[in-house]
Amino acid sequence: MSERASAPGGLALVESLVNTLDLETGADTLETPQARAGLRLAADEDLTAVRELRESLRATLLAHAGHAPHRPVTPLGTLLAAAPLVVAVSAEDGSASLRPAADPAPLLSRVAAAVAEALTAGTWQRLKACEAPDCHWAYYDRSPAGRGRWCSMQVCGARAKMRRYRAK
Repeated sequence: MSERASAPGGLALVESLVNTLDLETGADTLETPQARAGLRLAADEDLTAVRELRESLRATLLAHAGHAPHRPVTPLGTLLAAAPLVVAVSAEDGSASLRPAADPAPLLSRVAAAVAEALTAGTWQRLKACEAPDCHWAYYDRSPAGRGRWCSMQVCGARAKMRRYRAK
């Protein structure tokens, strides 16, 4: 949906996961092998749990944009609390990071590590969901003031402005 560049670092994974569902058409690309491969989902990963994680992330990204959740969801913190992570310390420079405890890493652990990385980098609040009710596409807000509202000014922004104009 969006012409924006993808989110930096691990947030690209979060953005990609949220954007596997097109709310306008109902198309869920988690049904496709290409999307599952792109997210590096294990063959035995529970798609119901992945969808629950996706919608909890979407609700959180809506909150980043100042909007109420699109529907009742399990709180993201509750889901991420179950993610097995370890602190990895680099022998070369002593830097530390959170990493999934298992290899191959389940999606939940990779998302939790990405959120932790974004929190420390100060980028977590910039990942938002489009305010258009038929969209809620995830995007990374690169605006100077951090007040972006739509995933695309050419589509969702233009529609919102046109609706406002016609209402006058």
